[in-house]
Amino acid sequence: MRTAIVSGAIVALCAIILISGSGDDTGPNAFIIIGVSQGAVYGLVSLGLVLVYKGSRVFNFAQGEFGSIAAFIVYVLIEQVRSMEIPYGVAALIAVIGVVIIGLIMERVIVRPLLNAPRVTLLVATIAFALFAIGTQLLLFLPEPKSLAPIISKIPGGGNVELFNFIVEPQRLLVLAILVVVAGVLGYFFSRTDLGLAVLATSQDAFATRVVGIGVERMSRFIWGTAAFLGAVAGILYVPLSGALTPGVMTSGVLIPSFTGAVIGGMTSLPGAFVGGVIVGIVQALSNWGSGHYYLGERLWQDIVPGGPDVLLMLVLLLVLLIRPQGLLGSEA
Repeated sequence: MRTAIVSGAIVALCAIILISGSGDDTGPNAFIIIGVSQGAVYGLVSLGLVLVYKGSRVFNFAQGEFGSIAAFIVYVLIEQVRSMEIPYGVAALIAVIGVVIIGLIMERVIVRPLLNAPRVTLLVATIAFALFAIGTQLLLFLPEPKSLAPIISKIPGGGNVELFNFIVEPQRLLVLAILVVVAGVLGYFFSRTDLGLAVLATSQDAFATRVVGIGVERMSRFIWGTAAFLGAVAGILYVPLSGALTPGVMTSGVLIPSFTGAVIGGMTSLPGAFVGGVIVGIVQALSNWGSGHYYLGERLWQDIVPGGPDVLLMLVLLLVLLIRPQGLLGSEA
């Protein structure tokens, strides 16, 4: 019920802003649409963060690098192995499978030996993995930015999709569609399937799940494999929209907003991860619009407060933590 209320409030607020700004070329409509699509990417990464946190009570600082690695795999298959003429969809599928395998290797080699270690030890291990991944990308691809084409560059038939006087890139529509599909599939999985319920049980009490015969190690593999899958999908969708593929692109541009979204939504709530990610995207987008639209005297807000979007986002986070420390949809502090 809380998920429906919060989601409905966000949708209603966005609709009011879009309708009121319709017809104004300098209005916030374009930023709202961009913010929602950006927030969808944050939501996918946030979901992986929450899933790992629920299963192991640790923040996974390597979540962003799952996306960076997937984007580089797609880049190599499409741009550097041109002779094979690999279709984009096949390259994306190979990238996702490859990253899931990397996530499973990480779980077996790094995470599982540290399951009984202090949580801070496992947290540092995820940071070390992220730094190793970024260093490897620098070694293989150098720091020069690369260009990764979008999965869909135009709508079949050649037409454009226009929402509230703003032409929407097909890639943004794809991001939103995938977010909705993933949300529905995972919602059904964790509420209606035995494996999904076993994962949730493991996150609540690992000892009790062992007693009833549920393999905690198997659940750990599933959790980290799923987190890698979500990070890979987010990276393949985000990088073409960001304009540049660089080493650590997902960690530098997406990880912190996604962490913020996960905390706002609730680190123990999977629906909260989606909601929090979209909130972060909208807040950032509206702040970008407002700071370049409103004046204080004769100076724009962005000239007075250059980091306005980040400041506003931190204020929203602080407000949520003060009023509801467990997040909007979380169940514990």
